[in-house]
Amino acid sequence: MTLAVDATADPPSGRWAALGKICLGIIFAMTPWFSATAILPELRQHWEFSAFLAAMMTNGVQVGFVIGALGSSFTGLPDIVPIRGLMAVAAIAAGVLNLCLLIAPGPETAVLLRVLTGIALALVYPPAMKLVTTWFIRGRGIALGLVIGGLTLGSAFPHLIHASTSSVDWRLVVSATSILSIIAGLIFILAVSEGPYANPMVKFKPSQLGLIVGDKGIALANLGYFGHMWELYAMWGWFLVFMRAALESNGLAPVSQASLITFIVIASGAFGCVAGGWLADRVGRTATTVLMMAVSGLCAVLIGFVYDGPLWLLIAVSMIWGISVIGDSAQFSAMVTEIADSRLIGTALAFQMGIGFALTVVSIQLLPIFVEWIGGWEWAFLFLVPGPLIGVIAMLALRRMPVAQRIAQGLR
Repeated sequence: MTLAVDATADPPSGRWAALGKICLGIIFAMTPWFSATAILPELRQHWEFSAFLAAMMTNGVQVGFVIGALGSSFTGLPDIVPIRGLMAVAAIAAGVLNLCLLIAPGPETAVLLRVLTGIALALVYPPAMKLVTTWFIRGRGIALGLVIGGLTLGSAFPHLIHASTSSVDWRLVVSATSILSIIAGLIFILAVSEGPYANPMVKFKPSQLGLIVGDKGIALANLGYFGHMWELYAMWGWFLVFMRAALESNGLAPVSQASLITFIVIASGAFGCVAGGWLADRVGRTATTVLMMAVSGLCAVLIGFVYDGPLWLLIAVSMIWGISVIGDSAQFSAMVTEIADSRLIGTALAFQMGIGFALTVVSIQLLPIFVEWIGGWEWAFLFLVPGPLIGVIAMLALRRMPVAQRIAQGLR
């Protein structure tokens, strides 16, 4: 069942302040995600490891996130334990595990630490989405969009630190992101609270997961999300390498500027998250996701045509892609929170994200193989186009279903 809540009642006071604290915590907590990716060239000089291990420096977090998200989904963890405490402990753990990179004896240990960091982050991000739903019914699209915007800024932040401190030891990036994640844990436990729409904690039953998996509306929302995720993290994870290759092979700008450009491109997605949330609350979530995925898929094609420059056009296409590739992300989660049994939202979100991030492991690992096959990075991102294409088809199918009337208060 889905518990009825009066969506016409006055919104709770303090909801925007609560959202601001959650977003700040998410920005800080997510900074370890790409900390190793941002310093990958330095790590390869430090340890001299293979291309496979280089991919695993990014993919390790993805693998860990899958383990953590699916594990919490199969146990119903986000719905049976106090959510603030869970997020606080996990954020602090992520910071400590990330900090341990400084004492890792080799790349294999570093990859293991990345996996453990991903497990910890899986107990921060999906529960944060659930926490926001306890404060918002009306305006849920923009609220969740702001949270994803926080994730986007946090994910981009290591590239900014690296660009600002390129002449400083790479350990500064690791230290700074670790400290920020620990601060996030303190924010979650000391400054954040659940809203008035919180559901009582429930005793988990395995059959509850079956209700989530077997729901056709949720399945289509998840399929759209899976297509979106096929593209998103492979783009984020390999864009720095793509940009370095473009700058180096064409002499468009000093290669040292690649980190700053990567930060700008990924961080621009925060604007996309806010714009996507605003649009979804006004024209509907399925329409918004179709638009965003159509644009991002087109950019994945067009960026190959501007690989050789001019630089301003390459950056422009990259920024449009950065905005659109993440701008719809929150809406897939919002759809699940509106379709699923409200008592099982945490479990439903953890399941959605667990499978979605499992797909990112595949796309991140296969993309450099595709690059080797085609002989360079110019057309590398064509590999990602099937993701948004499948996502568009899934969203159009969901839009035609009766259950879509529960999405965005009838806007679908």
